[in-house]
Amino acid sequence: MATRTLGRAAKALLAPALALGATVGLASAPAQAAVWNSCEQYGNTSLNGYTLYNNIWGSGAGSQCIWANSGTNWGVWANHPNTGGIKSYPNAKKVINKSITSLGSLTSDYNVTVPSSGAYNTSYDIWDTGYKYEIMLWVNKTGAVGPLGTSQGTLTLGGHTWTVYKGNNGSNDVFSFVRTSNSSSGTVDVLPILKWIKDTKGWFGNVTIGDLQFGFEITSSSGGLDFVTNSLSVSSS
Repeated sequence: MATRTLGRAAKALLAPALALGATVGLASAPAQAAVWNSCEQYGNTSLNGYTLYNNIWGSGAGSQCIWANSGTNWGVWANHPNTGGIKSYPNAKKVINKSITSLGSLTSDYNVTVPSSGAYNTSYDIWDTGYKYEIMLWVNKTGAVGPLGTSQGTLTLGGHTWTVYKGNNGSNDVFSFVRTSNSSSGTVDVLPILKWIKDTKGWFGNVTIGDLQFGFEITSSSGGLDFVTNSLSVSSS
């Protein structure tokens, strides 16, 4: 089971940018020249309303480089050893900053190309502004990875069927929605999921949703694997 920790996004903002020992350079770049790339541990940039993070935060990590043509078309080349524990969560972040009751809609489209080997999940990571609650939506997973907490059963909501898990990592509550079958593209209607947590389960109140991140939570990718976000959109009103 993967160990959850607080503040992957916060670490990317607060920690110094540390160069990794092994730099793979162009191995991380797409066929066309990228607008931005970085092999720094917490390398980040902002492009067309999204903030991109390389975000190598776990212990025992190997090398990883991120490239981006835009905030919604980006990828990473990662070479993390075949050991347990999450090594990184490269992601694109969209700031929402609206309470659940003030949201009229919150949806996202995703299209990814992911490897058939390694251990990872492709997921949304959604935080309230106080970083007390973390909502994860796993759209695909491969290898020995699993969510924190205990199963709360299966639910069809937001356009997908999920197995729901509830846990706490000692710093914040974590609600994980793991898709019952892998998907590489689709649309997620996020707001009904937030309302289900708030109104049906009462696991939190009318919290303000701060960061909505989308990326790849990588445990292992030995030998070097490519993870690509072909397209992404996040819309709210």
